[in-house]
Amino acid sequence: MSYEPDTLNIKSEYGVAAAIEAKRIAEKYGKDFLDCDDLVKIMGVGKNNIRQMLNCDSFPTTEIGNRKVVSVIAFTLWSLKQSQF
Repeated sequence: MSYEPDTLNIKSEYGVAAAIEAKRIAEKYGKDFLDCDDLVKIMGVGKNNIRQMLNCDSFPTTEIGNRKVVSVIAFTLWSLKQSQF
């Protein structure tokens, strides 16, 4: 598979931005997985909206026991993907 130079640069910048943001979030919250309460704080929306998001197939959750969580890097990549135009 070949990439045009501009496309490769965008993908590289996207990956670097995701890594930096994931590191910042992980350090701020002191963990590698985010739960509902963390996502409420980060996204500034209510728990009901976060719960709906956690149950959506397009959101990258992981189940730990009966809890749904999202890894910081998966959340960051998902968030960046949502903001693409």
